[in-house]
Amino acid sequence: MSTNSTPAPSGTPAPGTPTTSAPAATGTHATTHAAHLHRDLHNRHIQMIALGGAIGTGLFYGSASSISLAGPAILFVYLIGGCTIYLVMRALGEMSVHEPVPGAFSHYAYTYWSPRAGFISGWNYWFNYIFVAMSELSVVGLYINYWFPAVPTWLTAAFCLVFITAVNLLGVRAFGEFEFWFALVKVIAIIGMIVLGILVLVVGLQEPHQVPPGTSFAELVFPNGLKGATFAFVVVMFSFGGIELIGITAGEADDPRRSIPRAINLVIQRILIFYVLSLAIIMAVIPWRSIDGHASPFVQIFDSVGITFAAHILNFVVLTAALSVYNSGLYSNGRMLYSLAQQGNAPRIFATLSRAGTPYVGILTSSAVTVVAVVVVFAFPNFAFGYLLSIALIAGIINWTMVMITQLKFRAALGPERVASLAYKLPGGLASSIFVLVALAACVVLMLFQDAYRVAVFVGPAWLLLLTIAYQVKVSREKRHARA
Repeated sequence: MSTNSTPAPSGTPAPGTPTTSAPAATGTHATTHAAHLHRDLHNRHIQMIALGGAIGTGLFYGSASSISLAGPAILFVYLIGGCTIYLVMRALGEMSVHEPVPGAFSHYAYTYWSPRAGFISGWNYWFNYIFVAMSELSVVGLYINYWFPAVPTWLTAAFCLVFITAVNLLGVRAFGEFEFWFALVKVIAIIGMIVLGILVLVVGLQEPHQVPPGTSFAELVFPNGLKGATFAFVVVMFSFGGIELIGITAGEADDPRRSIPRAINLVIQRILIFYVLSLAIIMAVIPWRSIDGHASPFVQIFDSVGITFAAHILNFVVLTAALSVYNSGLYSNGRMLYSLAQQGNAPRIFATLSRAGTPYVGILTSSAVTVVAVVVVFAFPNFAFGYLLSIALIAGIINWTMVMITQLKFRAALGPERVASLAYKLPGGLASSIFVLVALAACVVLMLFQDAYRVAVFVGPAWLLLLTIAYQVKVSREKRHARA
């Protein structure tokens, strides 16, 4: 994606020009970000939003598949994956603290890379969250049916869509409050499981499972060899999808230069506590080979001490997690369309803001498109989950890759002296960037050898080509209008 000669929108710096404030909107809605978007997200909101991005159904249910692949070695895999995603967040944080604006990585790609890069980054992320929201809304009815089997799943999906849309239209404070409590439910559930597991081991409610005599360290830690551990890396990386939401909140944080670094710095601690510690306790209490995916490991550990209503607890937690994902997705999609409109990479109407400071046109449009996507899921479930979701999977890797490349271009545009004076920097500099890019490339290669992810590898290049063509069509239409 090379820089082209398309002029920047009115009031927007040319790509590659360092900025310290958000560009002005284009057209009749021309305003500055600071004048209209309300900075009503406080530190506690940012902290819990960061937690919510790091914890999802991938931990509650997906951990079973990763454990079955790697065994106890999954703890090392989560450490490696956690370090990788932490560096991605530090790279994004470096730019977000320097220039806290909505749209985050799309805005930075537009400014420091090229208009084409901003277009691809923004629309890739928007579609990504449309597909993720689609999948969450399509299964939320199943969680409700667990308690109320007579309720139609489509009715549940419709109610949740309308409710979350209304929350986002109220303003960023409403979004932040709901996301705070959604994330808190997940945190309490994990802490409860950790405490229970420790009591089981320390108090002696259940004896730790015994290791067969003569078992070597390699057989104990890497029972499926390095192959199993490396294949689990794909599952682990996908479980971190959505954590980049921290960067988007910078545009509406009341003190982004303080809250964003604090949230990102705590990511690695959360990974150690909520992923590594919880999975270590699960495998200490339950033999890892008995974790077959038929039930969540979290349910199994509660069942092991006779807490029979554990399935109800987890059902409530994953229902909350699904609502949290859609809440976050609708928030980020509205801001992403707003940022794309600021760049001239989306219709100018998406830059329209309500009195509450919300990009309501982008929110309502995203919600409407999600309705269509959910209908597709209900009508053609095999096609939807086999192909559309594969785009969501590869889109996350595309997004992280573009963040790292943009950060390199960001530093090149600033120059050594200004980079040295940055308030919040990616540790390790170029070496960290190369490490992340290699890790993400390795993840894509590993996907080729797994049936569940192989289709995503082929969808990815086609998806990038489609976005590139869409950008060229936009540029051609603008040139025709300019000549008219």
